[in-house]
Amino acid sequence: MQFGRTYEEFEVGATYKHWPGKTVTEYDDHLFCLLTMNHHPLHMDTNYAEKTTDFGRNVVVGNYIYSLLLGMSVPDISGKAIANLEIESLKHVAPTFHGDTIYGQTTVLDKWPSKSKNDRGIVHVETKGYKQDGTLVCVFRRKVMVPTETYIKERGGEQPGRPELKEQEK
Repeated sequence: MQFGRTYEEFEVGATYKHWPGKTVTEYDDHLFCLLTMNHHPLHMDTNYAEKTTDFGRNVVVGNYIYSLLLGMSVPDISGKAIANLEIESLKHVAPTFHGDTIYGQTTVLDKWPSKSKNDRGIVHVETKGYKQDGTLVCVFRRKVMVPTETYIKERGGEQPGRPELKEQEK
């Protein structure tokens, strides 16, 4: 299984469809809100959401959706990353509700070699998240510093920190 890409493996215009999707539960939403201290009643209080909002139900906190999409993209985009350099833009386009399933895809917009070190490059990508019915819910652009093949080879290959299994004698 591939986990991330080197600079050479990225091609401008390529689109990676991230799999699998994630069905968002009320528990997921509430846990994220509690962990991040976002106690807005739109996300936490069903009575409030039903009686006072245009949606008539709880809306999943947008930063959870962004975080899901970022995580979904790791095996395809940033699994080998040296650093996430910048989140250039983040747009929440439509609401997500408990029970919706989120899918993501990322397109490579541009790439260029690092100006300071020749063993890495910068990849500019756009990730889009959408629901089970195809409705776009979130879009963000980021710049990721990724290693070149040389960087990987010089540091011990694909999985340099992975130990080898030692068989025990019987």
